[in-house]
Amino acid sequence: MPRIIGIDIPKDKRIEIALTYIYGISRSLSNRILKTTGINPDTRAKDLTEEEVSRLTNVIQKDYKVEGDLRREIAQHIKRLIDIGSWRGLRHKKGLPVRGQRTRTNARTRKGPRRTVGAIKAKEKAAPAAESK
Repeated sequence: MPRIIGIDIPKDKRIEIALTYIYGISRSLSNRILKTTGINPDTRAKDLTEEEVSRLTNVIQKDYKVEGDLRREIAQHIKRLIDIGSWRGLRHKKGLPVRGQRTRTNARTRKGPRRTVGAIKAKEKAAPAAESK
């Protein structure tokens, strides 16, 4: 299993697809990287040579922000929005959709599983026990 930037990419997939397993690399970016390095997109990941893997690693590290750095940058942007109290920041804080989607129905990905709200009928009083002597 080839390892690129600390990520094990699947060995049986085409390298064009396997690169998308790295956070921050999409299909189009994967194709651009392969064109830059001169690697055939139809090559299986297990068939890459050490030299090709090192070329991929160098190009990705030099030109693109991926994995931990990208996650950290996104988290900082969200934290900034929350700190300044913007509308988007408040939506992030409440765990609601940020980009204007409806929330009356749907939005279950952001809101989580449904929680029943409303009156739950109280148990009826137990029938009076038979009088004992």
